[in-house]
Order: sequence, then C-alpha cells, then structure tokens
Amino acid sequence: MKRLTGFLLVILSAAAFGTLAIFARWADDAGADGVTTLFFRFGLAAVVMVSVLFIRREAWPRGADLARLMLMGGAGYFGQSLCYVTAIQYAPAGLVALLLYLYPTFVTILSVIFLKEKLTRAKIMALVLASVGTALTVAPEEGAAGSEQWIGIGLAVLAAAIYSVYILVGTQVMKRVSVVQSSSVIMTSAAASFGLAMLVGGPQLPTAFNGWAAILAIVIISTLLPILLFLDGLNRIGPVNASMLSTLEPVVTVLLAVWLLDETLRPVSLLGGALILAAVLILTRTEIQAT
Repeated sequence: MKRLTGFLLVILSAAAFGTLAIFARWADDAGADGVTTLFFRFGLAAVVMVSVLFIRREAWPRGADLARLMLMGGAGYFGQSLCYVTAIQYAPAGLVALLLYLYPTFVTILSVIFLKEKLTRAKIMALVLASVGTALTVAPEEGAAGSEQWIGIGLAVLAAAIYSVYILVGTQVMKRVSVVQSSSVIMTSAAASFGLAMLVGGPQLPTAFNGWAAILAIVIISTLLPILLFLDGLNRIGPVNASMLSTLEPVVTVLLAVWLLDETLRPVSLLGGALILAAVLILTRTEIQAT
C-alpha cells in the first residue's frame, strides 16, 4: 500500500508540474509577461518554503553551500524558467515541454566531458534516440509561423541545457543540505533575480482576473503542490522510480495543450517526443544498474 500510494503521489506531482505551460500561456494572454509571472511564482513560493524552514527549525545554509544554492536559483533557475516560459510564447506548449526533457541527455554529455564518466552502450543508444527524436520534434511549420516557432524551439533547448548545468552544480550541494533548505534558498534567489529584472524592465501585470488566477494556479498547482507530492512519493518509492514516473509531465502538458489550448502536434513531432522520453527512461535505467 505504501508503494502504491507513492506511485500515485509522484504521478499526481508530474501531472501538476505539467500544468505550468498551460497556466503560463493563460497569464501571457491576459497581459502578464514571463518575468512578472515568474516573479510571483518564485516570490510567493519562497514565502511558503522559508516559513516551512523556520517552522521545522532548520538552519539557513551558510558558506560555500549557500553561495552555490544562490547561484543555482539566481542564475540557473532564473535562466531556465525564463527561457521555458518565453518559449511558450513562440512555440506550442506541448512541443516546448517535450524539448525540455532533453536535459537528461545534456547531463549525460556534460558528465562524460567534465566528470569523465564512462560512455556505455546504453548511454550511446539513449543519445542516438534523443538526437533522432529532437530532429523529428523540431520540424516547424513553413512561413512566418515557422520562423517564430524556431525561436521557441531554440529557447526550449536552451532551457534544457541550462537545467542540465543546474543539476550538475547542485548534485554535490544537495548531499549536504535538506530539500527544504535548498528549496528555500533557490526560490528566494530566483525571486530576487526576477524581481530585479521586473524593476528594470517594468512590471507587466495581468489586465484581467483570469490572468491573476493563472498566476495563483502556477504558484499553488504548478509549484508548491507538485513539490510536496513528489517529496512524499520519493520517500515511499525511491529516486529511480520517481524519476521514471516524472516523464509523464510532458505527456500531461501535450494532452492539456490539445484539450485546453487547441494545439496540435504533427504525428512526426509526437514520434520525436516519444523517442526523447525513451532516451530518458534508458538513462534512468542505466543509473539503476550503476547503483
């Protein structure tokens, strides 16, 4: 029963994370720009996480760990989130969500180059699948719409690349601090970066109630709820199973985009996305065998 509950919690977490692109599109349609939306997302989430930190009486990280966590939030999460939300303005939300899941492939490549990890046959197969999947997925429409879509595709791939660096930087830090500690610092730092960017560029607030509702939904449904669900599920089924189930996130985004945003992805793009997710599962299984 414990494992079944864990599986359900992680599935719900992936589904909740998968709503981010939908709510972000609605906030954008209501007049809010990406920087403003993300400031509210991380600002309100930071208030909650810091409150939890003090309630649990956990110490605020210090020294080098604090500096790395601030860099992860203020630069890493800032860049990844901004690229992701901006990409949705130019390309279908489902396509952007699928391309973000290139990050495990980028992590593998960077680990081989910088950490001298061995490039096994399984990893080579995953890299080939991800490369072919990307080639199939990123074929945009022709004409002006296709030109704009290329911008979204480029930003989505850049978001995946930034996230892969974020993961590598955070790997060692996360061994020395708790999830609540790291989340508090990362979200606070990201909120500070987006707050500064919003002040420089000027806030673009939603002009309609549904825009504010979308931002609130991003904070609760797309950020806080999935984090809590994932952490609870993680304790029940372990990191490997949780990682594999998390690949449902872009699937949920694609389905919601078709249902709520009237988006359509060509069969060849869906096939490419399936290959990217297959590469993620292969890489995850490789990690199982290595532990």
